[in-house]
Amino acid sequence: MDPPLTPDLRDGVLALWADVSNAGGAVGFVPPVTAEEIRPELLKQLTAMAEGRSRLLVGTDERGRPRATAFLTLNTHRLMRHWLWVYTVMVHPSLQGRGTGRELMAAVADAARGTEGIRGIRLTCRGGTGADRFYAACGYKEVGRVPDAIRVAEGDYRDDITMWLPLD
Repeated sequence: MDPPLTPDLRDGVLALWADVSNAGGAVGFVPPVTAEEIRPELLKQLTAMAEGRSRLLVGTDERGRPRATAFLTLNTHRLMRHWLWVYTVMVHPSLQGRGTGRELMAAVADAARGTEGIRGIRLTCRGGTGADRFYAACGYKEVGRVPDAIRVAEGDYRDDITMWLPLD
């Protein structure tokens, strides 16, 4: 949690984001995408971290390369500061199906529980990818769905699914 932000870490997260996106992962882009196209979104996340609004959870391989990440973002609305958002949950394609995602989501829950006053985690995912089933297997419950809210291609619309994990 909250590793030092080095150029290697920044570049590693950027490479992971591109690899996950290009493997069909629903993390804000549609393949094919380049690291340079993703860079502005990463910079937004890094700015939020620098301002103390977001935290980064990273799992690395034996060489220190990021292989799993999640951004935990504090809710700034005065009536909703008791829960946080989780964004850009990624596991390298070579590790998918091996339990790494479940480990990552367990670490997200542990980190949230360790944050004073946090009682729940909220995230959204793209319908049609199976991500909602994955999050449900991790204990999240679907609490909302906006049909056809995400357009991934001409004529290809997906639901925007909101999921919730109570920490009590």
